[in-house]
Amino acid sequence: QGESRITPLGAKLRKYKLDELPELWNVLIGDMSFVGPRPDVPGYADKLEGENRRVLLLKPGITGPASLKYRNEEELLAQQEDPQKYNDEVLFPDKVRINIEYLDHWSFWNDIKIIIYTIFGKDL
Repeated sequence: QGESRITPLGAKLRKYKLDELPELWNVLIGDMSFVGPRPDVPGYADKLEGENRRVLLLKPGITGPASLKYRNEEELLAQQEDPQKYNDEVLFPDKVRINIEYLDHWSFWNDIKIIIYTIFGKDL
């Protein structure tokens, strides 16, 4: 789709997540955290029900456990016949589950591990 608009430099920045650097400002002013759920497309938080709404207690993060699991999300969606349906029925619910688990088992050392794994491109 819009991938043809990405320059070679932009592709490198995205591959190594350097395109996320401007979000450091949001961390410094307290709007975001280093680790937490990625901000979702507007409207998705409205779909959360019951216990899943607890995800909203977390500040959005630059990286998080769901980000690590779905670091290739764009490619994964591109392989689907109906990417929107796949996102709504598979990815979004799994990300919510992962983020609830992160909330329930939060630790400083787990955050450090997530940051290190993000930097080195490893999976949890």
